[in-house]
Amino acid sequence: MGREPTSADERPHALLVDDDVELGELLQDALDEHGIRVELARDGRRGLARALSGEHDLLLLDVMLPGLDGFELLRLVRRKSRVPVIMLTARTAPADQIAGLDAGADDYLPKPFGADVLLARVRAVLRRSGRGMAGPNALEVGRFRLILGAREVLVGGSPVALTDLEYDIFEYLARAAGRVVPRNELSVALFQRPATPFDRALDTHICNLRKKLGEHGEAIATVRSVGYLLRAPDGPGGAG
Repeated sequence: MGREPTSADERPHALLVDDDVELGELLQDALDEHGIRVELARDGRRGLARALSGEHDLLLLDVMLPGLDGFELLRLVRRKSRVPVIMLTARTAPADQIAGLDAGADDYLPKPFGADVLLARVRAVLRRSGRGMAGPNALEVGRFRLILGAREVLVGGSPVALTDLEYDIFEYLARAAGRVVPRNELSVALFQRPATPFDRALDTHICNLRKKLGEHGEAIATVRSVGYLLRAPDGPGGAG
């Protein structure tokens, strides 16, 4: 399991196992700015030793590592720990993503990725694991206001009743507001599996979410053959 927070530093503590020195330092700085301490390990064997220390709330794990590859490292960690794991890798084939998730990863993020995407994934995994992170308690996008701790959505000050999954979808889109979120990215983040052309579950949840947002539902746009985009509704009349 993850560590118990100490009075010295209550921020979530992540272990990044990646032999890319430049990327590691960039991610360390980016996550630190958003309230997450990051320890770096450059090879699989060192990463395994640190991962089993019980001192971390989250593992960020590359697949192609010297000494011990990421899949084997994850399998060894899972024998003794349920600490949340996000795989970070340039191996983007669906078979590799499925292998990572089957081995016990909580999420799988293909390289290259933006720091904002990684931060959204980290927040989601920490939230599901019950380990919160420092930061604002509310998120505002136009007339939408998300109360993060209570998992509530307000539109123009009025609450909207959403299911847990609908809230997760909306929060993910809100954190990426103005950016098209690919269906595959959203599916892996929410369901821990890549999207398939025949899987309409995500579309159904999006449709229900739009209906519950009423006249503001148009703010969630479908980008054909790509994914979804949340636009900020401006003014009292609806989506901008």
